[in-house]
Amino acid sequence: MKKMVAFIVAIIVIVAVGIGIGVGTHKSSQPAKQKTPTVGILQLMSHPALDQIHKGIIAGLKEEGYTKGKNVKIDFQNAEADQSNLKSMSERFVNEKADAMVGIATPSAQALANASSKIPVIMGAITDPVSAKLVKSVKKPGGNITGVSDQAPIDAQLKLIRQMMPKAKTLGIISTSSDDSSQTQVKMVSDRVAKYGFTLKKYSISSTNDLNQVASEMVTKVDAIFVPTDNTIASAMPTLASVADAKKIPIFPTVDTMVKDGGLATIGLDQYQLGVETGKMVGKVLDGKDKTATTPVKFMTKGNLVLNEKVAAKLGIKIPANLKAQAEKSGEVIK
Repeated sequence: MKKMVAFIVAIIVIVAVGIGIGVGTHKSSQPAKQKTPTVGILQLMSHPALDQIHKGIIAGLKEEGYTKGKNVKIDFQNAEADQSNLKSMSERFVNEKADAMVGIATPSAQALANASSKIPVIMGAITDPVSAKLVKSVKKPGGNITGVSDQAPIDAQLKLIRQMMPKAKTLGIISTSSDDSSQTQVKMVSDRVAKYGFTLKKYSISSTNDLNQVASEMVTKVDAIFVPTDNTIASAMPTLASVADAKKIPIFPTVDTMVKDGGLATIGLDQYQLGVETGKMVGKVLDGKDKTATTPVKFMTKGNLVLNEKVAAKLGIKIPANLKAQAEKSGEVIK
Protein backbone atom coordinates (compact mmCIF):
# COMPACT_ATOMS: atom_id res chain seq x y z
CA MET A 1 0.00 0.00 0.00
CA LYS A 2 2.83 2.34 0.91
CA LYS A 3 4.46 1.62 -2.45
CA MET A 4 1.21 2.45 -4.22
CA VAL A 5 0.87 5.79 -2.37
CA ALA A 6 4.48 6.68 -3.16
CA PHE A 7 3.92 5.80 -6.81
CA ILE A 8 0.83 8.05 -7.04
CA VAL A 9 2.65 10.95 -5.34
CA ALA A 10 5.55 10.57 -7.77
CA ILE A 11 3.15 10.68 -10.74
CA ILE A 12 1.48 13.85 -9.37
CA VAL A 13 4.87 15.55 -8.90
CA ILE A 14 5.98 14.62 -12.43
CA VAL A 15 2.73 15.93 -13.95
CA ALA A 16 2.91 19.13 -11.89
CA VAL A 17 6.48 19.76 -12.93
CA GLY A 18 5.54 19.05 -16.53
CA ILE A 19 2.69 21.54 -16.43
CA GLY A 20 5.00 24.08 -14.84
CA ILE A 21 7.58 23.61 -17.56
CA GLY A 22 4.86 23.87 -20.17
CA VAL A 23 3.51 27.08 -18.73
CA GLY A 24 7.00 28.52 -18.53
CA THR A 25 7.70 27.57 -22.12
CA HIS A 26 4.42 29.16 -23.27
CA LYS A 27 5.23 32.43 -21.51
CA SER A 28 8.70 32.68 -23.01
CA SER A 29 7.31 32.16 -26.51
CA GLN A 30 5.11 35.31 -26.32
CA PRO A 31 6.50 38.36 -28.12
CA ALA A 32 7.65 41.20 -25.88
CA LYS A 33 4.93 43.84 -25.48
CA GLN A 34 5.69 46.93 -27.55
CA LYS A 35 6.15 50.10 -25.50
CA THR A 36 3.58 52.80 -26.22
CA PRO A 37 5.54 55.98 -27.00
CA THR A 38 4.74 59.23 -25.23
CA VAL A 39 4.63 62.52 -27.11
CA GLY A 40 4.51 65.73 -25.08
CA ILE A 41 2.84 68.64 -26.91
CA LEU A 42 3.37 72.09 -25.40
CA GLN A 43 1.17 74.93 -26.75
CA LEU A 44 1.89 78.56 -25.84
CA MET A 45 -1.74 79.65 -25.53
CA SER A 46 -5.16 79.16 -27.07
CA HIS A 47 -6.22 81.00 -30.21
CA PRO A 48 -7.64 79.64 -33.47
CA ALA A 49 -4.32 79.38 -35.37
CA LEU A 50 -2.48 77.47 -32.63
CA ASP A 51 -5.53 75.29 -31.95
CA GLN A 52 -5.60 74.33 -35.65
CA ILE A 53 -1.90 73.42 -35.54
CA HIS A 54 -2.56 71.18 -32.52
CA LYS A 55 -5.38 69.37 -34.34
CA GLY A 56 -3.17 68.96 -37.40
CA ILE A 57 -0.37 67.39 -35.33
CA ILE A 58 -2.73 64.68 -34.07
CA ALA A 59 -3.88 64.04 -37.67
CA GLY A 60 -0.30 63.95 -38.96
CA LEU A 61 0.70 61.41 -36.32
CA LYS A 62 -2.24 59.26 -37.38
CA GLU A 63 -1.08 59.39 -41.00
CA GLU A 64 2.21 57.91 -39.80
CA GLY A 65 0.41 55.12 -37.93
CA TYR A 66 0.22 56.66 -34.44
CA THR A 67 -3.35 57.00 -33.23
CA LYS A 68 -3.92 58.98 -30.03
CA GLY A 69 -5.06 56.74 -27.18
CA LYS A 70 -4.45 53.58 -29.21
CA ASN A 71 -0.73 53.22 -29.82
CA VAL A 72 0.63 56.60 -28.75
CA LYS A 73 0.16 58.55 -25.52
CA ILE A 74 -0.31 62.28 -26.03
CA ASP A 75 0.44 64.52 -23.07
CA PHE A 76 -0.98 67.88 -24.19
CA GLN A 77 -0.18 70.93 -22.07
CA ASN A 78 -1.37 74.53 -22.68
CA ALA A 79 0.80 77.13 -20.94
CA GLU A 80 -1.82 79.91 -21.29
CA ALA A 81 0.99 82.36 -22.15
CA ASP A 82 2.62 81.92 -18.74
CA GLN A 83 6.44 81.58 -18.83
CA SER A 84 6.53 79.67 -15.54
CA ASN A 85 4.04 77.18 -16.98
CA LEU A 86 6.24 76.68 -20.05
CA LYS A 87 9.18 75.73 -17.81
CA SER A 88 7.29 73.40 -15.46
CA MET A 89 5.40 71.68 -18.28
CA SER A 90 8.64 71.10 -20.22
CA GLU A 91 10.22 69.55 -17.13
CA ARG A 92 7.14 67.36 -16.74
CA PHE A 93 7.75 65.85 -20.19
CA VAL A 94 11.40 65.18 -19.33
CA ASN A 95 10.48 63.56 -16.00
CA GLU A 96 7.98 61.25 -17.66
CA LYS A 97 10.68 60.32 -20.21
CA ALA A 98 8.73 61.43 -23.25
CA ASP A 99 9.91 59.88 -26.51
CA ALA A 100 9.42 63.15 -28.40
CA MET A 101 8.29 66.68 -27.54
CA VAL A 102 6.50 69.22 -29.74
CA GLY A 103 6.55 72.98 -29.22
CA ILE A 104 3.69 74.99 -30.76
CA ALA A 105 4.96 78.59 -31.14
CA THR A 106 8.51 79.79 -30.52
CA PRO A 107 8.44 80.26 -26.70
CA SER A 108 7.17 76.69 -26.31
CA ALA A 109 9.95 75.24 -28.45
CA GLN A 110 12.53 77.34 -26.59
CA ALA A 111 11.26 76.04 -23.22
CA LEU A 112 11.53 72.44 -24.45
CA ALA A 113 15.02 73.10 -25.80
CA ASN A 114 16.08 74.41 -22.39
CA ALA A 115 14.60 71.36 -20.65
CA SER A 116 16.45 68.69 -22.65
CA SER A 117 19.29 68.38 -25.13
CA LYS A 118 18.60 64.68 -25.70
CA ILE A 119 14.86 64.12 -26.19
CA PRO A 120 13.83 64.91 -29.80
CA VAL A 121 12.04 68.26 -30.06
CA ILE A 122 9.87 68.96 -33.11
CA MET A 123 9.03 72.61 -33.73
CA GLY A 124 5.39 73.14 -34.59
CA ALA A 125 5.27 76.24 -36.82
CA ILE A 126 8.24 78.37 -35.76
CA THR A 127 8.88 81.38 -38.00
CA ASP A 128 12.66 81.81 -37.65
CA PRO A 129 14.27 78.90 -35.76
CA VAL A 130 17.82 80.18 -36.34
CA SER A 131 17.19 83.63 -34.86
CA ALA A 132 15.32 81.96 -32.01
CA LYS A 133 18.54 79.96 -31.38
CA LEU A 134 16.75 76.65 -31.72
CA VAL A 135 18.85 75.27 -34.58
CA LYS A 136 22.25 76.12 -36.01
CA SER A 137 21.04 75.77 -39.58
CA VAL A 138 17.67 75.05 -41.18
CA LYS A 139 19.34 72.60 -43.58
CA LYS A 140 21.40 70.78 -40.95
CA PRO A 141 19.92 71.42 -37.48
CA GLY A 142 22.74 69.46 -35.85
CA GLY A 143 21.11 68.71 -32.48
CA ASN A 144 17.92 67.31 -30.96
CA ILE A 145 15.64 69.88 -32.64
CA THR A 146 14.02 70.16 -36.07
CA GLY A 147 10.51 70.82 -37.28
CA VAL A 148 8.27 73.01 -39.45
CA SER A 149 8.43 76.75 -40.09
CA ASP A 150 5.40 78.98 -40.61
CA GLN A 151 7.38 81.68 -42.40
CA ALA A 152 4.71 83.64 -44.27
CA PRO A 153 5.04 84.58 -47.98
CA ILE A 154 5.67 88.28 -47.28
CA ASP A 155 6.06 89.43 -50.91
CA ALA A 156 2.82 87.77 -51.95
CA GLN A 157 1.01 89.42 -49.05
CA LEU A 158 2.34 92.91 -49.82
CA LYS A 159 1.38 92.43 -53.46
CA LEU A 160 -2.14 91.46 -52.35
CA ILE A 161 -2.48 94.62 -50.25
CA ARG A 162 -1.44 96.74 -53.23
CA GLN A 163 -3.97 94.97 -55.47
CA MET A 164 -6.81 95.56 -53.04
CA MET A 165 -5.74 99.06 -51.95
CA PRO A 166 -4.36 100.71 -55.13
CA LYS A 167 -4.52 104.24 -53.66
CA ALA A 168 -3.10 103.42 -50.21
CA LYS A 169 0.06 105.29 -49.25
CA THR A 170 0.81 104.42 -45.62
CA LEU A 171 0.91 100.89 -44.29
CA GLY A 172 0.87 100.32 -40.54
CA ILE A 173 2.44 97.23 -39.00
CA ILE A 174 1.72 96.22 -35.41
CA SER A 175 3.63 93.59 -33.45
CA THR A 176 4.57 92.39 -29.98
CA SER A 177 8.02 93.67 -29.01
CA SER A 178 9.04 90.46 -27.19
CA ASP A 179 7.92 88.07 -29.96
CA ASP A 180 11.05 86.99 -31.88
CA SER A 181 9.10 85.56 -34.80
CA SER A 182 6.98 88.66 -35.14
CA GLN A 183 10.02 90.96 -35.07
CA THR A 184 11.68 88.90 -37.79
CA GLN A 185 8.69 89.57 -40.03
CA VAL A 186 8.65 93.27 -39.15
CA LYS A 187 12.18 93.48 -40.51
CA MET A 188 11.24 91.52 -43.63
CA VAL A 189 8.34 93.88 -44.33
CA SER A 190 10.55 96.93 -43.66
CA ASP A 191 13.04 95.69 -46.23
CA ARG A 192 10.41 95.11 -48.92
CA VAL A 193 7.64 97.65 -48.42
CA ALA A 194 9.07 100.40 -50.65
CA LYS A 195 9.03 98.00 -53.59
CA TYR A 196 5.24 97.99 -53.37
CA GLY A 197 4.92 101.77 -53.02
CA PHE A 198 4.09 102.01 -49.31
CA THR A 199 5.48 104.15 -46.51
CA LEU A 200 5.68 102.02 -43.36
CA LYS A 201 4.73 103.08 -39.85
CA LYS A 202 5.66 100.65 -37.05
CA TYR A 203 3.70 100.12 -33.83
CA SER A 204 4.43 97.69 -31.01
CA ILE A 205 2.75 96.41 -27.87
CA SER A 206 4.11 94.59 -24.84
CA SER A 207 0.86 92.77 -24.05
CA THR A 208 -2.80 92.69 -25.05
CA ASN A 209 -3.42 95.37 -22.42
CA ASP A 210 -1.72 97.87 -24.76
CA LEU A 211 -3.55 96.85 -27.91
CA ASN A 212 -6.62 99.08 -27.75
CA GLN A 213 -4.60 102.25 -27.04
CA VAL A 214 -1.86 101.60 -29.63
CA ALA A 215 -4.36 100.52 -32.30
CA SER A 216 -6.52 103.61 -31.67
CA GLU A 217 -3.53 105.82 -32.44
CA MET A 218 -2.46 103.73 -35.44
CA VAL A 219 -5.81 103.83 -37.27
CA THR A 220 -5.68 107.64 -37.44
CA LYS A 221 -2.36 107.59 -39.34
CA VAL A 222 -2.43 104.67 -41.78
CA ASP A 223 -4.44 103.52 -44.81
CA ALA A 224 -4.14 99.79 -44.09
CA ILE A 225 -2.75 97.52 -41.36
CA PHE A 226 -0.45 94.53 -41.75
CA VAL A 227 -0.22 92.02 -38.89
CA PRO A 228 2.67 89.51 -38.88
CA THR A 229 2.43 86.06 -37.33
CA ASP A 230 2.09 87.23 -33.75
CA ASN A 231 0.47 85.09 -31.07
CA THR A 232 -0.34 87.95 -28.71
CA ILE A 233 -2.21 89.94 -31.35
CA ALA A 234 -3.83 86.80 -32.76
CA SER A 235 -5.27 86.07 -29.34
CA ALA A 236 -6.85 89.56 -29.27
CA MET A 237 -7.76 89.93 -32.93
CA PRO A 238 -11.40 90.93 -32.21
CA THR A 239 -10.10 93.94 -30.24
CA LEU A 240 -7.90 95.10 -33.13
CA ALA A 241 -10.69 94.51 -35.65
CA SER A 242 -13.15 96.52 -33.59
CA VAL A 243 -10.81 99.54 -33.43
CA ALA A 244 -9.94 99.34 -37.15
CA ASP A 245 -13.54 98.85 -38.30
CA ALA A 246 -14.59 102.03 -36.50
CA LYS A 247 -12.25 104.02 -38.79
CA LYS A 248 -12.83 101.75 -41.84
CA ILE A 249 -9.15 100.71 -41.97
CA PRO A 250 -8.64 97.19 -43.42
CA ILE A 251 -6.44 94.61 -41.69
CA PHE A 252 -4.26 92.21 -43.67
CA PRO A 253 -2.98 89.49 -41.31
CA THR A 254 -0.53 86.75 -42.25
CA VAL A 255 -2.67 83.93 -40.90
CA ASP A 256 -5.88 82.56 -42.42
CA THR A 257 -7.67 82.16 -39.08
CA MET A 258 -7.11 85.87 -38.35
CA VAL A 259 -9.06 86.76 -41.50
CA LYS A 260 -11.98 84.81 -40.07
CA ASP A 261 -11.57 86.82 -36.86
CA GLY A 262 -11.99 90.18 -38.61
CA GLY A 263 -9.18 90.61 -41.15
CA LEU A 264 -9.94 91.52 -44.77
CA ALA A 265 -7.62 89.20 -46.69
CA THR A 266 -4.40 87.21 -46.69
CA ILE A 267 -2.32 84.84 -48.70
CA GLY A 268 -1.72 82.71 -45.67
CA LEU A 269 -0.39 79.31 -44.79
CA ASP A 270 -2.91 76.65 -43.83
CA GLN A 271 -2.41 76.35 -40.08
CA TYR A 272 -3.99 72.90 -39.91
CA GLN A 273 -1.68 71.63 -42.66
CA LEU A 274 1.33 73.08 -40.81
CA GLY A 275 0.28 70.90 -37.90
CA VAL A 276 -0.15 67.85 -40.15
CA GLU A 277 3.40 68.23 -41.48
CA THR A 278 4.67 68.59 -37.90
CA GLY A 279 2.83 65.44 -36.79
CA LYS A 280 4.19 63.46 -39.72
CA MET A 281 7.71 64.53 -38.80
CA VAL A 282 7.13 63.40 -35.20
CA GLY A 283 5.95 60.00 -36.44
CA LYS A 284 9.04 59.52 -38.58
CA VAL A 285 11.30 60.41 -35.63
CA LEU A 286 9.46 57.90 -33.41
CA ASP A 287 9.95 55.24 -36.09
CA GLY A 288 13.64 56.05 -36.31
CA LYS A 289 13.27 56.94 -40.01
CA ASP A 290 14.36 60.55 -39.36
CA LYS A 291 16.96 62.00 -37.01
CA THR A 292 16.54 65.53 -35.71
CA ALA A 293 20.17 66.42 -36.32
CA THR A 294 20.02 65.63 -40.03
CA THR A 295 16.39 66.40 -40.91
CA PRO A 296 16.10 69.90 -42.46
CA VAL A 297 13.48 72.32 -41.15
CA LYS A 298 10.49 72.14 -43.48
CA PHE A 299 9.10 75.33 -45.06
CA MET A 300 5.68 75.66 -46.67
CA THR A 301 6.06 78.46 -49.20
CA LYS A 302 2.70 78.47 -50.98
CA GLY A 303 -0.14 80.27 -49.25
CA ASN A 304 -3.87 80.23 -49.93
CA LEU A 305 -5.85 83.37 -50.78
CA VAL A 306 -8.50 83.95 -48.13
CA LEU A 307 -10.99 86.82 -48.49
CA ASN A 308 -13.59 88.08 -46.02
CA GLU A 309 -16.58 89.45 -47.95
CA LYS A 310 -18.40 90.49 -44.79
CA VAL A 311 -15.52 92.71 -43.73
CA ALA A 312 -15.15 94.12 -47.26
CA ALA A 313 -18.83 95.10 -47.29
CA LYS A 314 -18.55 96.66 -43.83
CA LEU A 315 -15.56 98.77 -44.90
CA GLY A 316 -16.97 99.64 -48.33
CA ILE A 317 -14.10 97.94 -50.18
CA LYS A 318 -14.75 96.25 -53.52
CA ILE A 319 -12.89 92.98 -53.96
CA PRO A 320 -11.35 92.72 -57.48
CA ALA A 321 -13.15 90.09 -59.53
CA ASN A 322 -9.96 88.22 -60.41
CA LEU A 323 -9.02 87.83 -56.73
CA LYS A 324 -12.48 86.58 -55.81
CA ALA A 325 -12.35 84.05 -58.64
CA GLN A 326 -8.91 82.90 -57.46
CA ALA A 327 -10.09 82.50 -53.87
CA GLU A 328 -13.20 80.61 -54.94
CA LYS A 329 -11.09 78.26 -57.05
CA SER A 330 -8.18 77.50 -54.75
CA GLY A 331 -8.62 79.41 -51.50
CA GLU A 332 -11.57 80.55 -49.41
CA VAL A 333 -14.19 83.29 -49.47
CA ILE A 334 -15.73 84.00 -46.09
CA LYS A 335 -19.32 85.13 -46.64
